[in-house]
Amino acid sequence: MTFGQAISYNLSNLGNFNGRASRPEFWWWILAMWILQVFANLIFTVLPGDNGFLGFIGWVISIILILATIAVGARRLHDTGKSGWWQLMYLIPCVGWIIMIVLWAQAGTSGDNAYGTPSA
Repeated sequence: MTFGQAISYNLSNLGNFNGRASRPEFWWWILAMWILQVFANLIFTVLPGDNGFLGFIGWVISIILILATIAVGARRLHDTGKSGWWQLMYLIPCVGWIIMIVLWAQAGTSGDNAYGTPSA
């Protein structure tokens, strides 16, 4: 899956917590979110004034993209045969993120598992 395909697929599956996501699909999405965050931070730093309406729109977009990121994270965990609820590891200070990165980086199970067939 290419960078553009990963973005397109994940935007069309914002709230889809079912199925599986390959490593490229997940990591391309994460890269896109990092790039978008850096770009948004630059824009809001340069703009003068209160930015009330733009700030509101930014929050709405952020919530949508966080939902999409949690969904693709759950699908990535499904690919390794784990429940999406493992993402609650985020809540463990410091080590939670390390554990999640290790789980997301693991190779997916070959063939079908409890969460479906492997993604293309």
